Amino acid sequence: MTVQIITIDGPSGSGKGTLAAKLAAHYQFHLLDSGALYRLLGLSLHQHDLLDSLDTKLPECVQIATNLDIQFVSTETGVQVWLDGEDVSQTIRTERVGEFASKVAAIPELRMAMVSRQHAFAQAPGLVADGRDMATSIFPNAQAKIYLTASAESRAQRRVKQLQGMGLDVKINDILANIIARDKRDMERTVAPLKPADDAYVIDSSTLNIDEVFQLMTAYVDQQLAN
Repeated sequence: MTVQIITIDGPSGSGKGTLAAKLAAHYQFHLLDSGALYRLLGLSLHQHDLLDSLDTKLPECVQIATNLDIQFVSTETGVQVWLDGEDVSQTIRTERVGEFASKVAAIPELRMAMVSRQHAFAQAPGLVADGRDMATSIFPNAQAKIYLTASAESRAQRRVKQLQGMGLDVKINDILANIIARDKRDMERTVAPLKPADDAYVIDSSTLNIDEVFQLMTAYVDQQLAN
């Protein structure tokens, strides 16, 4: 049986996570938040005081990546994320951990260690995978490939609103600078740089709300899965 796969790639703050969850619920597919995996790895390496020693202690870092103790638990209010028996659902969504994730994602050996974990999510009846290289690297044969983008300014505004909703005190200039820096790092990394797949459906959500983007996505996905 062929597992149908929908990929959603794009830069930080473009709305991938929210829309991937909506698509997974709509099609009753499994969900892979690859960004969460890299955030978990970054957080774990930070907790082991290895984040600043990626080059000199790479074998140890790869070992941790291979054996991460992680769980995704669905609840009525969303998905709980656990690392080593600790609920880190909110912790991994902070800007600081996002920076950790971007650092580890630029290391080819660590990316390779995470590939098999991501492939394991592809189970019947289907999978919605969101990240930065789902279509270009991890699932190049996906039936539907979406690249979701938005201007850095609009993404910064959304991120500020999200973090303030979590009770955090943030400044938009700091968030915007972080987004621009992460975009640059993600697009310029040597392995699986952030870019649309050649056959991806590109959506710019700068001036669109979630429902409008969702309608565009489902119209495209329905057509692709019917082929």
